[in-house]
Amino acid sequence: SRYGLIAFASSLDQIGPIARDVTDCALLLNAIAGHDPHDSTSIKMQKPDYTAALMPDVKGLRIGIPKEFFAQGVAPEIIEAVHRAIDALVQLGAEAVEVSTPSTDYALAAYYIIAPAEASSNLARYDGVQYGYRCNLSSDDDIVSMYSRTRREGFGREVKHCIMLGTYTLSAGYYEAFYLRAQKVRTLICDDFNRAFEKCDVLITPTSPTVAFKLGEKVDDPLQMKLSDVCTIPVNMAGLPGISIPCGFQDGLPIGMQIIGKPLDECTILRVAYAYEQASGLKNLQAPVK
Repeated sequence: SRYGLIAFASSLDQIGPIARDVTDCALLLNAIAGHDPHDSTSIKMQKPDYTAALMPDVKGLRIGIPKEFFAQGVAPEIIEAVHRAIDALVQLGAEAVEVSTPSTDYALAAYYIIAPAEASSNLARYDGVQYGYRCNLSSDDDIVSMYSRTRREGFGREVKHCIMLGTYTLSAGYYEAFYLRAQKVRTLICDDFNRAFEKCDVLITPTSPTVAFKLGEKVDDPLQMKLSDVCTIPVNMAGLPGISIPCGFQDGLPIGMQIIGKPLDECTILRVAYAYEQASGLKNLQAPVK
């Protein structure tokens, strides 16, 4: 349920667990999944037991490898580590097939139009009257200055940037040029994934094109920071479940492998993640310290 969460982008926001291992992830998902009458976006359906999916057996499963996620811009060591993990799953009885999702190349650009647009609308409610922070008022403040100061002081730099960009893309004359086109791209992305899943049960990609960069290293380069999401944003845009698990190390930092499933098929991605985790032994390994 998203009840209690500060809404950012309503069509993209999702709650998920961060856990020590796949078993803990399944246990936590059992606790938080299900219909919530306070959240109109939650689905009223029978919830499976996610821990029952934790089987070290992937025989007969088809693993799709989207070639666009292994293209230029992804570090060679990342590609190598993820392919090694796929080979390990094939050794366990899975079948690997190459698929294509060409529209995902435009996912990042579309996301950074849709998400700010929805955020600018959602965050408009934080005016210091009914929701959120309120600035310290002086005797000279009127209601307009109170709104202005509250939002100026209460929002951080990145949030302000997001609100301004979203307001711009929704303004008269730009809605059709930007927001509407981005939504059309989103539809194409969904169609690509649907076609891919006609050939496979799960998709496997890198989680990020590089290992984690140092804290503060790319703060002044927002484009590079946004590009680190290039592998995960298409999944979010398509409304698909995904899980990221470590599949190796580079320079003492973990390399992430993303396993993507069909809509509402968290059980299969947990099954694949658990099988790899058990076979690889990475759960019990610590990153080498240099």
